Amino acid sequence: MALTVILPKVLAFLEKQHGLYIQGQWKESSGSDRLTVFDPATGNSVSSVPDASLLDVNQAVQSAKQSFDNGIWRGLTPCARERVLLRLADLVERDAEILAQLETLEQGKSITLSRILEAGGAQNWIRYVAGLSTKLAGKSMDVSIPLPPGARYTSFTRKEPVGVVAGIVPWNFPLLISVWKILPALAAGCSVVAKPSETTPLTLLYLAQLATEAGVPDGVFNVVTGRGTGAGEALVRHPDIAKVSFTGSTPVGKRIAEICGARLARVSLELGGKNPALVLADADVDQVVSGLALAGFLNQGQVCAACSRVYIEAPLFDKVAAGLAAAIGSMRIGPGLDETTQINPVVSAAHQAKINAYQQTALEKGAEIVWGQDVPENGGYYVRPALVLNPNDALPLAREEVFGPVMTLTRVRNAEEGLAYANDSRFGLAASVWTTGLQAAIDLPARLQAGTVWVNSHVMIDPNLPFGGLKDSGLGRDFGTDWLDAFTETKSICIRY
Repeated sequence: MALTVILPKVLAFLEKQHGLYIQGQWKESSGSDRLTVFDPATGNSVSSVPDASLLDVNQAVQSAKQSFDNGIWRGLTPCARERVLLRLADLVERDAEILAQLETLEQGKSITLSRILEAGGAQNWIRYVAGLSTKLAGKSMDVSIPLPPGARYTSFTRKEPVGVVAGIVPWNFPLLISVWKILPALAAGCSVVAKPSETTPLTLLYLAQLATEAGVPDGVFNVVTGRGTGAGEALVRHPDIAKVSFTGSTPVGKRIAEICGARLARVSLELGGKNPALVLADADVDQVVSGLALAGFLNQGQVCAACSRVYIEAPLFDKVAAGLAAAIGSMRIGPGLDETTQINPVVSAAHQAKINAYQQTALEKGAEIVWGQDVPENGGYYVRPALVLNPNDALPLAREEVFGPVMTLTRVRNAEEGLAYANDSRFGLAASVWTTGLQAAIDLPARLQAGTVWVNSHVMIDPNLPFGGLKDSGLGRDFGTDWLDAFTETKSICIRY
């Protein structure tokens, strides 16, 4: 085992008595309750943060509202906002190793993933969305208003920032998804109050201080830490929050939608997935095995778009099953700070217990399970990776989002049967088709009920590719050239002359 050496700046940040980040500075909570941050590889405490009170949330929202009303940020030229956000990307690049190590220590994922997908991905997404600051545009239009006779009109629309945005961030990719919540809001001219998951708050707190260093004005970017049932719900209910952007579970997303609907607040929801793959008989087996091993076990399957159920045409089933069994059997299990490992701990003891319960139920119901390597016995929140072969479709593991290193493989007679199984789900986030045939590559993606469909790939995303779900997988789309539209209002202006 060769563990990454923790940087002194990381140790210093962990040892801080963290407060809330309000009005461009650290603020003590009005309450005394704190939340412990654990290292998933050991189960040991590494830091703590405040469990924000209602008063704390109100202060953060007031800070954001004041900054929005006085125009200190939204009043800047688009180019000026772009420059500040590009400077933030440079600071994330400068401190990339600090952010990556914090991410692995609080979330458990491989340090390699933290470097590439979190710190590296954050830089790319910040730079992409910074460029959108200067691309907001309305339209001019001809109108045919008949009165009064002889009057002429010029009409156009303009995009205006929606106001104060609440960004509620999950624990699976804390840094990167923070960027997805906060940066488009800032690029559009909004002010922000962000709340990280109570289990993974550190990288967002670090990002907030980098934003101030980059030149984001005080009060524009605020962070409150705390439980979803406390600080999270207070944010969603606050009358000065104009929009809520949430990524997380479907039940919580539905609750947020109800609250926002009652007061007509804007909301976007990126929720759960039970994402299928269709493997046709003409697919390249090596490509399928390597692609699905990545798509199903990246970050221990704690990815909203992860492939969790695979439908394989009968002629290829045994080869794909054998290949995936060999793949998970060769995956080394250990702490995320060890660069040689491929399977790392899941985020928390509670999540570990949840995944294990799904696996135990499947065993008790007689499911055929192919296991990966044994997990370490010296503590930590490890889950043994598993393939479940031809499960009963009524098993909870086959229907519900497990969000762990578990994949089901089901033999089907043909693509039509696989398609029917794939669409028989309340989720509709992502899917994939594996084939060398052009006709299937064109036909099947259009018939899959999912917001994103890959062909001969799965789980790979890009800032320029819109992402979001159907059915119980959410509302709205992130990424792409229209990303900022969700953080703006369209105002129509009509001038008679």
